[in-house]
Amino acid sequence: MQAALHNESEILNIGAAGTAMRFLTAYLSITPGEWTLTGSERMKQRPIRILVDALRSIGASINYKEKEGYPPLHIKGKHLEGGSISLEGGISSQYISALLMVAPSLTNGLKLEISGNLISTPYVKLTLKLMKDFGVNAVWENNTINIPHQNYHTIPFCVEADWSAASYWYEMAALDENARIGLQGLFTNSYQGDSKVAVLFKQLGVSTRFTEDGVIITGGGKKTERFEYDFINEPDLVQTFAVTCSMLDIPFHFKGVQSLKIKETDRIEALRKELKKLGILLEESDGTSLIWAGKRSEPISNPVIDTYEDHRMAMSFMPVALINKQITIRNPHVVSKSYPSFWKDLRSSGFAIQEIA
Repeated sequence: MQAALHNESEILNIGAAGTAMRFLTAYLSITPGEWTLTGSERMKQRPIRILVDALRSIGASINYKEKEGYPPLHIKGKHLEGGSISLEGGISSQYISALLMVAPSLTNGLKLEISGNLISTPYVKLTLKLMKDFGVNAVWENNTINIPHQNYHTIPFCVEADWSAASYWYEMAALDENARIGLQGLFTNSYQGDSKVAVLFKQLGVSTRFTEDGVIITGGGKKTERFEYDFINEPDLVQTFAVTCSMLDIPFHFKGVQSLKIKETDRIEALRKELKKLGILLEESDGTSLIWAGKRSEPISNPVIDTYEDHRMAMSFMPVALINKQITIRNPHVVSKSYPSFWKDLRSSGFAIQEIA
């Protein structure tokens, strides 16, 4: 995202960054100029038609350069009048956030009507809260969000640490009863939906104590015998909890996982394949639930975990080393997407990490 915003080239390649693809599609549509927005091969398989159609409906000039409905995109940026847009609530919240953030710059603002049940609600609330911090007011009544034309204001701002990234340290604490880990920059009253991780990991024996600088987490607490939860609002935590529960031999039933199919990879299928290497047999139900009833098969000796260009696959499987004594992760560089210092931080915490060909 940073590189794209500072790049003077007409071709912007955002690699595997889905958030950047969605947000930049909206941003470039209202910014005078002409660009090609592209990404990795997997990015070219991730749908973006809903966002493109929404932007086109208020006058944006966007065309598909290859496959209809998918990146890469050719965008001619210009001033847009704005108006009204209607979207299904079951879509990626990133489409909604992309539209909300550009709304104040539209001449007539934006009236966004959301039909049906909104998934990933915390991410939409996060967007609106941050916009308010920077001077933009929105009115959310029933299923309609109304944002008039107005200006953002620059302010001093401390960016909170990432609760999604913190989840992997919680996973380590759950798998090591003697763990005591300090994580800086996490707030008690967080805007992030994934801050729910602190509450959810109580069921897996991890306690959280907030300090002035962040949190201190410790393992060794009482664990539930079965884990059930609807992850509709925290889909990025599914991989963390699937691996953690599996390694703790805790059967689980996760609901609300339907958005995982259109992430960096089909995360449901990726979890099934990689956990099978560890002898864990997951079941999928109607594309909305992920279940482990305790079924096992013979694990592979010295398994190599594939990451599918997905940062969360690498980070959620790394703590398996605490159980198996070691784990091999293929293409570990994928963590650069959200946590580039992950392997460095692990080394500083005492993990032995060896790079292999």
